[in-house]
Amino acid sequence: MNPLSSPLLADLYQFTMLQTYLEQRMDDIAVFELFVRKLPAGRNFLVAAGLDQVLEFLENLHFTPEELTWLAKRFPPHVIDYLERFRFTGDVHAMPEGTVFFPNEPILRITAPMPQAQLVESRIINLMHFETLIASKAARSVLIARNKLLVDFGMRRAHGAEAGLLAARASYLAGFSGTATLLAGALYDIPVFGTMAHSFVQAHQNEIDAFAHFARSHPDNTMLLIDTYDTEVAAAKVVTLAQQLRSENIRIKGVRLDSGDLAQHARNVRAILDDGGLRETTIFASGNLDEYKLQALLAAQAPIDGFGIGTALDISLDAPALDCAYKLQEYAGIPRRKHSEGKATWPGRKQVYRRYTNDGQLLEDTVALEDENPQPGEALLQPFMRAGKRLQPTLTLHELRSRTLTGYRCLTQNMTALEAAPPYPVTISAALHAMAEQIDRQYLTQHHGQT
Repeated sequence: MNPLSSPLLADLYQFTMLQTYLEQRMDDIAVFELFVRKLPAGRNFLVAAGLDQVLEFLENLHFTPEELTWLAKRFPPHVIDYLERFRFTGDVHAMPEGTVFFPNEPILRITAPMPQAQLVESRIINLMHFETLIASKAARSVLIARNKLLVDFGMRRAHGAEAGLLAARASYLAGFSGTATLLAGALYDIPVFGTMAHSFVQAHQNEIDAFAHFARSHPDNTMLLIDTYDTEVAAAKVVTLAQQLRSENIRIKGVRLDSGDLAQHARNVRAILDDGGLRETTIFASGNLDEYKLQALLAAQAPIDGFGIGTALDISLDAPALDCAYKLQEYAGIPRRKHSEGKATWPGRKQVYRRYTNDGQLLEDTVALEDENPQPGEALLQPFMRAGKRLQPTLTLHELRSRTLTGYRCLTQNMTALEAAPPYPVTISAALHAMAEQIDRQYLTQHHGQT
């Protein structure tokens, strides 16, 4: 049993509802949509991610004999018979990965027989929520540190192995340069970066010997960690070593700072390197960084060429969850609307239309019913799966990353700031308002006798 691809990676209530749906013959077509209710504090937009993992999950979804044996201890034979033949046969519409989006806009729509659409809820939210969360966090650093090398350093403190891998994927999609996680490089063809450990330096009697041994082992990628003891003294040793290594055609590519006042250390180290003729040797910084610290370092004009961002990225430290939901919007051809206080939904199958200013910046989005007259602008939801099969070749992660970076050009200056900007206008169409009001009136008539 592969735990990460198993359909048992779900809430129990998906299976209890499936049983009742089967027994009541409630297998008409259902439409569920995934959306975010509100932005986290200080955020101005989100970046959709995780669709490729969702499509892969749906396309390969089935129950193994081992899983069916386990379920047979808890569910009646007719449920097991249904699950033995189970395949996802529905349709998927979604915003392409890397699309900027806003609250109340569906980013994913599942159209499938009710038991199927219900069963897949937990894993779909799990995948889309996490990668969207991390991509949205990563985008903030990308927009602050434009043209700087940004590397995901967070796997060791991510909440589990899959989280570390998907965080590497999501951050690269959002514009990071690469990751330190080797398996993410193998799985997703993400560029991998690495330097050396403090323990390597500590294991040597002399710091310069550690630098020399590392340089000779990695002559094409000599990145030296210089803050184990005294940062500036170590920088001077790097200059001395560089002179020794010239005869061996080894060039010291860069140095890494991981502690202390990074801005001041970077200035001091830059001066030492430049005076020693190492103007091409870069400075890379890490150590509990996030987008706010990047902003401060850049504002201080710290001569740092790249950054490693770890814990704050992989757990989205300032906003560790999104208020997202996967809700029924239509069943058996009838629009449905949740009325819960503070959690009411807009009914029906929807499309999101985006308009731009004359100079290509975001102007306004409209959420409308799919079958009403098309609204002005670009339709964001696209078909990705029909009858359980993908409709189009999947873009590579590199292509998705390029598309995402191009999309950032449409953001206004206010939206790229780390502080909260005025909310971006998302309009609900008149027809959608009218449908919601009609459903509300019907509810009042049925349940309270009001007209």
